[in-house]
Amino acid sequence: MKLLLQCRRVFVPVVLMLLSISVDAAEFSLVVKDTKGNLQSDAVVALVPVQKNQYTDTPTVVIDQIDKQFVPGVMAVRVNTLVRFPNSDDIRHHVYSFSPAKKFELRLYHGMTAEPVLFDKPGTVVLGCNIHDSMVGYIFVVDTPYFAVADAQGMARISQVPAGKYQLEIYHPRMNSNYPVSSVQLTENETKQDLRVLDNLSEAKTSKLDDEFSDLF
Repeated sequence: MKLLLQCRRVFVPVVLMLLSISVDAAEFSLVVKDTKGNLQSDAVVALVPVQKNQYTDTPTVVIDQIDKQFVPGVMAVRVNTLVRFPNSDDIRHHVYSFSPAKKFELRLYHGMTAEPVLFDKPGTVVLGCNIHDSMVGYIFVVDTPYFAVADAQGMARISQVPAGKYQLEIYHPRMNSNYPVSSVQLTENETKQDLRVLDNLSEAKTSKLDDEFSDLF
């Protein structure tokens, strides 16, 4: 009985603390368009705290390879995240990136044999396959746990954000220059909605590259 009472004394404050975090947290939603008014899916929206983050955990996420495509084709991850690249195709792939934020190479493989890759530096990482030139993917590594990728309606929604001051960062696979960083102030229990127009997008490519040697692998 005494042990039960002690457990209750510990359990109740923890529950109250978690509830207070959930209740006091803010939500930030952003609609992303281009200069023609077209909604932009795959835009990455990140709220970076003014104070430097310290990460002790290493979450793991997955980018698969299905029908000679990276799935998903656009992903956002927090700094210090492991990414696994399983190959669900019945042919081999050779995944690589020459991007400064993360240079790596996973030589010809299929299935789950490739080792996970640690993304430990913020920046844009462009993925490719050395065998199938039509395979292109993007990983946006951000220095914050508060981020989202815009859906088909151009909406990125970030929930459970603590009140405070943040730097708003926006990325997109077709950006040809950095989008200006702006400040966002969030208060407790606030639901903030905003709109951004991206004026630095290149035209979408309509033709696919041929995979000349794909049948050999």
